[in-house]
Amino acid sequence: MIVAHRGASREAPDNTIPAFQLAWQQGADAIEVDVHLTTDGHIVCTHDRIGPATLADLRAQHAERYADPFKGTTIPTLAEVFSTIPDQKRIYIEIKCGVEIVAPLLEEIRKSGLKSNQVVLISFKQEVLQTLKARAPQYKVYWLCGFKKQKTGEVAPSLETVLSTLNAIKADGLDANAAMPESFIAPLIKQGYEWHVWTVNDVEQAKRMKTLGVQSITTDVPGHKSRHLAAAAGGETHGRRQASGMERR
Repeated sequence: MIVAHRGASREAPDNTIPAFQLAWQQGADAIEVDVHLTTDGHIVCTHDRIGPATLADLRAQHAERYADPFKGTTIPTLAEVFSTIPDQKRIYIEIKCGVEIVAPLLEEIRKSGLKSNQVVLISFKQEVLQTLKARAPQYKVYWLCGFKKQKTGEVAPSLETVLSTLNAIKADGLDANAAMPESFIAPLIKQGYEWHVWTVNDVEQAKRMKTLGVQSITTDVPGHKSRHLAAAAGGETHGRRQASGMERR
């Protein structure tokens, strides 16, 4: 699966309706969106921290943020993003705040009418995922993990830490950056966990990860480069797109 990172974020402002609509036009299997909860109870889509702000505050701040052809584009609510999702497509919702968002988020998903298999919940925050999985086990939950090489040459976190964390969360899978050691893949899958990767924008790297068995690749470029990937990887039937190269989530 090709997941458009904050939409087609190389070609349109990230986490905006134009970026998500463009991702669907380019054939993405899913979109990834960052969410926060405003002080007046709205779930908004933006990567950066929002602080104590209302929806009106945030929209005022975004009013003149973009130039043509995106002039007038503003910060969307999650409900507005839900309305763009075609039948059978998916959304990966990255929770950037704390457990206070859980109840309103689950209610927003319920109101959307999306099927449970169209919604994936992801976060670096273990407590948030654990709470979500306990309250709504019908949705898949992936733990986001950024692997880093230590001065000793070892990569952290260790495989043992990853597996114990996934077990504690009751997660369905791991959504990791490309620095995860390949030696972790087989044990992860053997334990019954899915493996997903972010944020890949290089075709050759994406092709290799597909060969290793990755189940989705999150990318900033779900269009032209992803068609390249489909051809290079043997012509997937949907023209599923991808690429690679680590970047911040």
